Amino acid sequence: MFVTDFRRDFYDVIQTERVLLFVASDVDALCACKILQALFQCDHVQYTLVPVPGWQELETSFLEHKDQFHYFILINCGANVDLLDILQPEEDRIFFICDTHRPVNVVNVYNDTQIKLLIKQDDDLEVPAYDDIFRDDEEEDEEDEEQSGSESEGSEPSGKRTRREEDVIERTLKRRQRREWEARRKEILFDYEQYEYHGTSSAMVMFDLAWVMSKDLNDMLWWAIVGLTDQWIQDKITQMKYVTDIGILQRHVSRHNHRNEDEENSLSIDCTRIAFEYDLRLALYQHWSLYDSLCNTCYTASRLRLWSVQGQKRLQEFLADMGLPLKQVKQKFQAMDVSLKENLREILEESANKFGMKDMRVQTFSIHFGFKNKFLASDVVFATTSLLENIEKDASGTDNFIRALDSLSRSNLEQLYQGLELAKKQLRAIHQTVASCICTNLVISQGPFLYCYLMEVPGPPSSLGQDTLAPPHGRDVLTPPQGWDTLASSRGQEALLAPTPASSLLRARQTSSCSPSRPPWACSASTCCSPLFVRPRTSAVSCCP
Repeated sequence: MFVTDFRRDFYDVIQTERVLLFVASDVDALCACKILQALFQCDHVQYTLVPVPGWQELETSFLEHKDQFHYFILINCGANVDLLDILQPEEDRIFFICDTHRPVNVVNVYNDTQIKLLIKQDDDLEVPAYDDIFRDDEEEDEEDEEQSGSESEGSEPSGKRTRREEDVIERTLKRRQRREWEARRKEILFDYEQYEYHGTSSAMVMFDLAWVMSKDLNDMLWWAIVGLTDQWIQDKITQMKYVTDIGILQRHVSRHNHRNEDEENSLSIDCTRIAFEYDLRLALYQHWSLYDSLCNTCYTASRLRLWSVQGQKRLQEFLADMGLPLKQVKQKFQAMDVSLKENLREILEESANKFGMKDMRVQTFSIHFGFKNKFLASDVVFATTSLLENIEKDASGTDNFIRALDSLSRSNLEQLYQGLELAKKQLRAIHQTVASCICTNLVISQGPFLYCYLMEVPGPPSSLGQDTLAPPHGRDVLTPPQGWDTLASSRGQEALLAPTPASSLLRARQTSSCSPSRPPWACSASTCCSPLFVRPRTSAVSCCP
């Protein structure tokens, strides 16, 4: 059942209870969790936080805690499956689900006792009507059994025999109507569940809850911005959806940060300041060198075809057209000459249009902590994602989850800077892997789709390696430049219509997995864990030994 009043039907219900939080392993879920944690801290709500990277962990954690809690909150998991059928809970257990995965399971939609959906109604859900997918035929079946039992009794007069024949015709007609209804129901459900997509960010939903209760802070607003940016970077939402939600958040930014524009009543420089701006579509360029950012950003690397010698020449021509010397672009961005950085965005955008990169400028937000610390929303997304997917010998998934969650706090900037360095390594590994796959013809055309099977990741094992492309985000970032841009330029425009699942062997779990880039979604085995909480609708299978 959809919750219409989040404050009355959700927060007021759990405010005096002890709740269990199940949080998926993605940045948007972490941001929603941080907002909810801040609200719980304000009202002294007791809660237990459990990270759930997959369905198996969710089932195990629920079985472990089901006797201790009556209220469960699921963030970015549980909406697109029949949750009650999977978990088999007691009848008095209540589940509040805030999930971006679509479509929402119809059983969850029409269950008004145990399932409460914290989902915005303005999303284009297109849920089928109740009468089209559910039908109560128990009474009809009982009447059919009674009538069939009465027919088996002795001989009957001719009048009753005629009535019985009419009853048989009527039951036959009902059965035919029921078969037609079932066929129509199957078609409706197929159309509804055919494609998977994502709705409004869970972090934005939780921020709206805080805003309604007049408890929204600048930190909560920043977490909502990061959650939305994560959806855009991971290609979970369309550009139109991103721009629309950016406009909503921009009004909140103006409301919370208007004092920074007044010189007389301005805040201290140490306070948090959020600003809306148009920035470059380059990954981590303010914390990296401009040259490395151009080489390792998926958008620019695929447009310039940097895996080839010709592409490297185009990069040199691109830099020459901007009038930037190599000595400047290869050093840290903060160390570049001020005269070059003043008009860098306009110069780079003008030259990018000449080289076919017309979407170089994007709408985003930045946050300032004092004079030194400035981060774009995309920087925080890359850093948090790398911490979340970091694979170390002594680090578990729960440890990575806690580090990533802590990196979103202002008091733990050191953790955030560690994530930025790790994100640079990940982007380099992605660029080297894509270049190796194309140059060695590892991309194979198999029927209606293209696939790439990675046994080993090229690069020095000391700095880069297969662990750098940890699931699910490492492969999610790896696949789009192959499937959308790179392969199209190397195999023709028809490759734009072909999905490109990339499969790699995971050393930590000793199993194979794959990452889809476009529908039809692909999965190598039942143990596939990417993307989390998403079930494939159409099958494009990459078989891995």
